[in-house]
Amino acid sequence: MTKPVLTIGIAGGTGSGKTTVANVILKRVGADRIAFLAHDSYYKDLNNLPEHQRKEVNFDHPNSLETDLMLKHIQMLQNNEPIEVPIYDFTNHTRTVKTQHVDPQPVLLVEGILIFAELALLPLFDVKIFVDTPADIRFIRRLKRDIIERGRTVESVINQYETTVRPMHMEFVEPSKRFADVIIPEGGWNTVAMDMVVARVESLLVQI
Repeated sequence: MTKPVLTIGIAGGTGSGKTTVANVILKRVGADRIAFLAHDSYYKDLNNLPEHQRKEVNFDHPNSLETDLMLKHIQMLQNNEPIEVPIYDFTNHTRTVKTQHVDPQPVLLVEGILIFAELALLPLFDVKIFVDTPADIRFIRRLKRDIIERGRTVESVINQYETTVRPMHMEFVEPSKRFADVIIPEGGWNTVAMDMVVARVESLLVQI
């Protein structure tokens, strides 16, 4: 009989602070007890498209992600089976040939903008956390990230935000907030909320 895996979903808009929340949980609960999956790793490989067409893809729509593979990987980790997670090249919009090996742990953290918008994923989460941060702060964070980490220009980030990021947020991300068990304003900087979340995780770990 396999041991239960406590599965926690962390959703919220782009730049909301999901990763910060995940890092607080990792640090305080113990990284040696947690496996981490990011929905961003499961973007579809666009290697078959010319470069100019890749840039026109709506990366904020659920169809841009291979969620079926992520669902399979979550279920494998829940069954105490290791997985190989795709590694995505955000500059070229393609998957690399390398993968990241992830071993099962007592806690599984799953993070992503659209994970609560995917109804097939919802039953897999024991705890659902939505990070709620004002739109202006989220945009500034995304702008900095995409320029520094993903090699984008200011113009391309702004254009993408206006044409796909904001409309898809309003259509998919914001409505998915209703599925959350916990809504955290300001993300990982909200120490009161994080204290409560970590205490809850610790208490659930005792039970499994």
